[in-house]
Amino acid sequence: MADLDLPPAPAIDGARHLHSGKVRDLYELTGGRYAGQLLMVASDRISAFDHVFDTTIPDKGEILTRLSLWWFDQFADLVPHHVLSTDVPAEVAGRAVICRRLGMFEVECVARGYLTGSGLREYDATGEVCGIALPAGLIDGSRLPEPIFTPATKAQLGDHDENVTFDRVTTRIGESDATELRRLTLAIYARAEEIARGAGLILADTKFEFGRDEAGEQAGRIVLADEVLTPDSSRYWDAAEWRPGGPLPSFDKDVIRRWLRSPASGWDHTSTAEPPPLPEEIVARTRARYVEAYERLTGRAF
Repeated sequence: MADLDLPPAPAIDGARHLHSGKVRDLYELTGGRYAGQLLMVASDRISAFDHVFDTTIPDKGEILTRLSLWWFDQFADLVPHHVLSTDVPAEVAGRAVICRRLGMFEVECVARGYLTGSGLREYDATGEVCGIALPAGLIDGSRLPEPIFTPATKAQLGDHDENVTFDRVTTRIGESDATELRRLTLAIYARAEEIARGAGLILADTKFEFGRDEAGEQAGRIVLADEVLTPDSSRYWDAAEWRPGGPLPSFDKDVIRRWLRSPASGWDHTSTAEPPPLPEEIVARTRARYVEAYERLTGRAF
């Protein structure tokens, strides 16, 4: 698959651009108290079907940043996180954090409490997800008997992550680290699922990224990194609408995906043609879903 066509990352005084993904731009700070540490900036970019749109979703980067910060606080007693400061350059205020440079584990740590998406496709083909046998008769949206750890290998930009077994993870990073990442992933998911349910939301699945401190007094400890439990990294459903048996609307770019699949878009999402620009109504509805997720989870007005 071809690399995604991303816009140039903006220049930021005192920071050197390192990398851009679908949503985030990563910089190294070149001076000041946090010289050598990282500046992670969440943009308002949106992507679907392996296309990054020229149209952006207003405030999306700030929503993702605020929500990640809120969630990090909910897990302070479970695992340290990578955020050092929110005192960031003015041009990215509100949508960026200064974070600790870590040795990242090359594995996506996915927790699933419900069966859908790539997990459902694997289950339908094999009766398993990532080598974990599941009961017969499950359908799209079924709640699993207990949450499961279903890791994936990180893909290059423009490619898709690949679900793998726990044994593959142990081969890649060692049994001790793999076991600890599984424990942390399921512990964080369990707490987050309970909090979401209290807000009337179902946390169907989510993915985490972890790294290791490689310097200083805390060298060796495992740290929660990147974004956490945002609508971009997690699948939230409205608990009142949960009906297993078909795709459920989620609190992310689901509005965009559904529009692109509809005759209204005039686009074949399986083609190689560029998608059409997003209409203002679709942009507004997508923003509203992100805002609703933030406000329901945190109890705060955006």
